Amino acid sequence: MPNVSEILDLAGIFVFALTGALMGVRKRLDVVGMAMLAEITALGGGVVRDLILNVRPAAFQSVGYVLVPLVATVIVFYWHPHVTKVMPVILVLDAAGLGLFCAVGTAKAMEYGLSPLHATVLGITTAVGGGMLRDVLAGEIPTLLYDRQLYAVPALVGSATMAALSSYGLHGWPATLAAAVLAFGLRIVAMRRKWQAPVARGDGE
Repeated sequence: MPNVSEILDLAGIFVFALTGALMGVRKRLDVVGMAMLAEITALGGGVVRDLILNVRPAAFQSVGYVLVPLVATVIVFYWHPHVTKVMPVILVLDAAGLGLFCAVGTAKAMEYGLSPLHATVLGITTAVGGGMLRDVLAGEIPTLLYDRQLYAVPALVGSATMAALSSYGLHGWPATLAAAVLAFGLRIVAMRRKWQAPVARGDGE
């Protein structure tokens, strides 16, 4: 039976996969293309992290990690108008997945002996790497490059917090939950208040 950690992981994967499949709908891709975007969005960040850590990716240790994005694809394929209607809820769940993934990714990197700085980078990669790969494959400018409504910044804050807590000997779910909630809260506030990262002034401005 899956433990609490795996259940939360699969929940985050499911929400990320929904956003990938919805991108496929917007791009008028067939079901295969939708499934590919769903899988890459959900698993890409974690796979990149594990390859950098030189360990077998978690996505290839459990069938559920591959099947959950396929379930999300089927749901979006048949009921995407209804899924789109609950997009505000999906965005909240996506923020929760962002917080969870950045904290868990950083904690795993620290466990493998990386420095706090490098662990923070891998935590961010875990949280936003799949979305970047999705955008590149879909022919979009990756959200990370213009960070609309502060998507990467909450991941940075959550990852840095997790790395700092681990450096001071605070491990386990209390530390992970604290970092995840901080990233989640910042992302929600950024969406509600429409915060954006600063942009360089153009010529003549």
